[in-house]
Amino acid sequence: MVSNPVHGLPFLPGTSFKDSTKTAFHRSQTLGYRNGYAVVRRPTVGIGGERLQVNQLSQAELDELANKATILTYGQPKQAPPAEFIPAHVAFDKKVLKFDAYFQEDVPMSTEEHYRIRQVNIYYYLEDDSMSVMEPVVENSGILQGKLIKRQRLTKNDQGDHYHWKDLNRGINITIYGKTFRIVDCDQFTQVFLESQGIELNPPEKMALDPYTELRKQPLRKYVTPSDFDQLKQFLTFDKQVLRFYAIWDDTDSMFGECRNYIIHYYLMDDTVEIREVHERNDGRDPFPLLMNRQRMPKILVENAKNFPQCVLEISDQEVLEWYTAKDFIVGKSLTILGRTFFIYDCDPFTRQYYKEKFGLSDLPRIDVSKKEPPPVKPELPPYNGYGLVEDSAQNCFVLIPKAPKKDVIKMLMYDNKVLRYLAALESPIPEDKDRRFVFSYFLASDMISIFEPPVRNSGIIGGKYLGRTKVVKPSSTADNPIYYGPTDFFIGAVIEVFGHRFVILDTDDYVLKYMESNAAQYSPEALLSIQNRVQRQEAPAPGLEKEKQQEIENVVTPLPDYPKLSEQGTACAGSGSTFTGTKGRPWIMDQELSKQTKEDPGVQELEALIDTIQKQLKDHPCKDNIREAFQTYDKEASGYVDKEMFFKICDSLNLPTDDSLIKELIRLCPHREDKINYHHLVRAFSS
Repeated sequence: MVSNPVHGLPFLPGTSFKDSTKTAFHRSQTLGYRNGYAVVRRPTVGIGGERLQVNQLSQAELDELANKATILTYGQPKQAPPAEFIPAHVAFDKKVLKFDAYFQEDVPMSTEEHYRIRQVNIYYYLEDDSMSVMEPVVENSGILQGKLIKRQRLTKNDQGDHYHWKDLNRGINITIYGKTFRIVDCDQFTQVFLESQGIELNPPEKMALDPYTELRKQPLRKYVTPSDFDQLKQFLTFDKQVLRFYAIWDDTDSMFGECRNYIIHYYLMDDTVEIREVHERNDGRDPFPLLMNRQRMPKILVENAKNFPQCVLEISDQEVLEWYTAKDFIVGKSLTILGRTFFIYDCDPFTRQYYKEKFGLSDLPRIDVSKKEPPPVKPELPPYNGYGLVEDSAQNCFVLIPKAPKKDVIKMLMYDNKVLRYLAALESPIPEDKDRRFVFSYFLASDMISIFEPPVRNSGIIGGKYLGRTKVVKPSSTADNPIYYGPTDFFIGAVIEVFGHRFVILDTDDYVLKYMESNAAQYSPEALLSIQNRVQRQEAPAPGLEKEKQQEIENVVTPLPDYPKLSEQGTACAGSGSTFTGTKGRPWIMDQELSKQTKEDPGVQELEALIDTIQKQLKDHPCKDNIREAFQTYDKEASGYVDKEMFFKICDSLNLPTDDSLIKELIRLCPHREDKINYHHLVRAFSS
């Protein structure tokens, strides 16, 4: 740092010297804070702390120098232009004087108030000297409030002079459109503005209040009659103590009534009663918790209180002789509350303890009020109207949209396309109907019957379909429990009544004979005997030949005992291949008796006839060539006998129809010895 040069020497290198004593070479601070604001200050010292001579003038000298006109240099200063004119609507824009006032309004049609005080705000707009009167809106006042006088210039006298802000002050009355407004106060801006204009303001007044509004704010006067009973003590003693009872309301005697559960609460602190509903899941009712709100319940009313408007006015002690108390709520008793009779069947443990200590009732039993469900009522079908089948008509009573009754699918598959046909005659007193013949068709798959009348030329009767396929009800059955004709009801000589017409079965086809043979256990003896007689008539020989054969049988067979019923015989015999006849037209039972009496010689002719019949019916059996080899394989001794168990196993392995009646009869006629069967005749039956 170079120090100041020596006086008189130029400020050149070599004429100035450094001050070795100086160590601070920082620059002075020119910024500072005054009253919290950042200001610029003139530095008084330079770098290194040397005193500056330039800024030693005072502030007054600096201001004088700044204001000193340089007339010699620049000449006389020019006159400043006058201030720009500002109109009133710009100078006083958004400047409004506000005064608080009120006016009195008469109320002629009320007995509670004669006049009404309405508080308003008067606004004076300085920009155009207009005024408006606004009344603050009071909620639920019932009076049209808000803008009473819209913004406009208001006249103050009959000469047409308008109100000016100089005419407004506190503590004066102004008349606007016939209503006198009393100005009591103004806001701060209005006060400052008027005082700045030299107007002396009157002291503020207190705002007048509406007497009816103040009367409504006062609490209602209560008239309390002194009582000897200390309700405060009861409240403090039994606070939060509630008796709980479980009750039911049985309304099943009325139409659409039901039995509903309720919970009754008795509050000991003030002797009030509350009834709550018990809701169940999916009960179809609104989830409202209370049936009756908490209140005192009258037990006995005075006589004159019967006509008391209870729905409008509350019941007081003058209309009630006795109120419900805790002693009236006993488990096992009924009580009527507001027209409903409730039966109390249980209570909670606190209630039981309270009744034990207060009334000495130790045991309050729980009563079972659950009702047993009545037995289901069997739906009764309406009487049959005679149209269609009973099953079809009954479907209208089961579902809204009837469906066809279910069918036995297995039966339909087993007996599909299997029909039993019978020839019948009409039993009628009319001579023309005696020669009419009908064909009955019984469908095993659906148990339906159809009747066809073959057309006869020149008979005068049109043949064709006599009855469509339908089920026929027996005449002995009722409409509620119909019994239909079955295959066992059809046999030669049977009388079938179809819708009032009687038919007599005269004959059957060959398929009916086979069906009756395979289901002989289902038919009655009368039906089997009728078919047996028919077969015997068909196979009966000439009279002379029949006598010779009968004599031959009597010579061989001893007198036979009484035979069992034909329905008990389930095996077939040789000859006709039927269950009902034997060889050469003899009954089956006679052949059986002959085979028992001649065990060593089982009837050569009958056996040969049975073998011939089997060969005719089973000539296409695929296993007939290797039957002998199969039996000889297990016959080690070549005796012609095999074990009975092995005999049937071989038949099963060769797929022999052992269930057939002819094969059963042949096996029975085969010689037996010590649980062994001779297979010679069986092999002959299946050989060519």
